[in-house]
Amino acid sequence: MSNLTRYEDLNDLFNGFFLKPVGFPKNAPALTIKTDISEKEDAFLVKAELPGVKKEDIKVKIEGDTLSISAEVKQESEKKEGERVLHSERYYGSVSRSFRLGNEIDQAASTAKYEDGVLNLELKKLANKPSSHLTVE
Repeated sequence: MSNLTRYEDLNDLFNGFFLKPVGFPKNAPALTIKTDISEKEDAFLVKAELPGVKKEDIKVKIEGDTLSISAEVKQESEKKEGERVLHSERYYGSVSRSFRLGNEIDQAASTAKYEDGVLNLELKKLANKPSSHLTVE
């Protein structure tokens, strides 16, 4: 006679077969940009983690009050013993994040620095323009 096993969660039954992309290595890092955004009176400060990305592969785009950060991720890790490859992991891809900051940015006064896998942006706020009224004749 066979034993019946009760599964409380479908993940246990299928062991994640339908939930994970086929062929994606389990130990490959998630391709995301983790960010911290803070605000000062005159600027927004953004820290974005982009480990292993070359400076020239990072693009920062500012349109009005919208900030977009994108990067091309190219990482390779290969272990060899003589001429025989024992283990190889490679992944390539694009990552991007966009944020609305609620205030237009002065691109000329803003700065961007990339060091130790962290992109630091200081985005100066554009001075609020006084509203002007149109005279009705």
